[in-house]
Amino acid sequence: MKIYIIGSVGSGKTTLARKVASKLQIIHFETDNFVWTRQLTGDIRNEPEVRDHLLQEAIHRDAWVIEGVHIDWTDEGLQAANQIVFLDIPFRIRTRRIVLRFIRQLLKIEKANYHPTFTIFRRMFKWNKYFENEMKPAFLVKLNRYEKKVHRLQTYKEVEGWLNQLERG
Repeated sequence: MKIYIIGSVGSGKTTLARKVASKLQIIHFETDNFVWTRQLTGDIRNEPEVRDHLLQEAIHRDAWVIEGVHIDWTDEGLQAANQIVFLDIPFRIRTRRIVLRFIRQLLKIEKANYHPTFTIFRRMFKWNKYFENEMKPAFLVKLNRYEKKVHRLQTYKEVEGWLNQLERG
């Protein structure tokens, strides 16, 4: 099974991808980790060739879950996926989740791939708004060509329903 999960910051992409990967016993990739090389001294942006190579390595596996918010350079992942999940969670819920995540990260309750700073916290609000106004419309257009394998989920109940369907096969 190859599943691609798309959504804004705070939509639940990583949480859902981890659940799916665990249930199906398959590997989970975050597109952020194709874009960035993580280092203690700070993340370094990969060259597009490196990023694209990492994506290619992932999508040529037999089974995977890939999740992220990136568009255009990830088209081959969308094409290769058996199912695409678009987490279209309402803006206000994503905003609340961003605040709660930041608090959990500061309290060391939740792990982050980055050092949680107030600068990144502020940027997440900007990314959330940018996704809503710019990226979401672009994704909706792009996903039209994959209509038969796209699941647009807007509530927690819909996400749980999709997960239950996935378990039943």
